[in-house]
Amino acid sequence: MKTDELRAQLEQHHSSSFGWAMGCCRRDPAEAEDVLHNVYVKVLEGKARFNGASSFKTWLFAVIRKTALDQRRRNLLRSVIVTRASERRMSLPGPERPDESAYRGEVQTIFQHALRRLSSRQREALELVFYHELTIEEASAVMGVSLGSARTHYERGKKRLRELLEESEELYESEWGRKKNPATVP
Repeated sequence: MKTDELRAQLEQHHSSSFGWAMGCCRRDPAEAEDVLHNVYVKVLEGKARFNGASSFKTWLFAVIRKTALDQRRRNLLRSVIVTRASERRMSLPGPERPDESAYRGEVQTIFQHALRRLSSRQREALELVFYHELTIEEASAVMGVSLGSARTHYERGKKRLRELLEESEELYESEWGRKKNPATVP
């Protein structure tokens, strides 16, 4: 259909199209106008094409309905994203104190040192599961070992890491370490 014919058909069905858009948009006139505008743009740019399989009005109403549903879904997703972002912003702690930052850095260093002391397979299993968020089954595939072997490396690695961290004197010099191990309090 030529552009002039499309324009004439759109003008002919405009009032009924707006009524249908209002029904699809829960009687919100602003949303109905947006939907109808988007439909007209789709039709005139050739993104929605009338193929003559039904009447023009039937086809146009189907395009309006689909466009309204797409717009409602986009608006819903946008509101969910905005809500989650604002919730995250509200739940973020205030700025970290310098002593907390320094302590966190020390603990990370101690942890990385202990992690390096594990066997390569144990370290690899723990890194895949904790840092890369893989399941043990996925980690076994990455490592090229059986699932049972990956589970063994994972469990032994956790146990050995715990032992190495408990042996670390530096960890217990902190306030957190003294709370965990009251025997070290002077």
